[in-house]
Amino acid sequence: MTKHHVTTTVNGDTVEYLCDARETLLDCLRDKLNLTGAKEGCGTGDCGACSVTLDGRLVCSCLVLGVEAEGKQIETIEGMAEGETLHPLQRKFIDHAALQCGVCTPGVLVAAKALLEKNPDPTEEEARYWLAGNLCRCTGYDKIIRAVLETAAELREAS
Repeated sequence: MTKHHVTTTVNGDTVEYLCDARETLLDCLRDKLNLTGAKEGCGTGDCGACSVTLDGRLVCSCLVLGVEAEGKQIETIEGMAEGETLHPLQRKFIDHAALQCGVCTPGVLVAAKALLEKNPDPTEEEARYWLAGNLCRCTGYDKIIRAVLETAAELREAS
């Protein structure tokens, strides 16, 4: 089978990989680029564990082909912190114990960051709606929503 050469930008760095036309972006990130933060929970776009942003748009990387990333900008959980400095969302998730097993956490964090970039002052209802595509079987969501809303307030105060 013919491999396709893909050049893309991941977390600000230009990267290249070869992939089969049928490989998902999730598989390319994990297997070709060793970016294992995004998880395969369902493989059908229902759980959000594989959430990344593609040209600023939140997507389930299990539903995007690796070849579709050609020339695009991808942001993953690995690019969220700045070096050793956690993103405010990551800090608030720790403060609120908004994670347990951790399978959903990278996708929830990526989705929450996308929300706050689009809407820096979401209501609780808006945050719940935005994160509805990210399933968590451990936390019950309340801690996650509190962490997101407190982060939004902190970021607004800082700007």
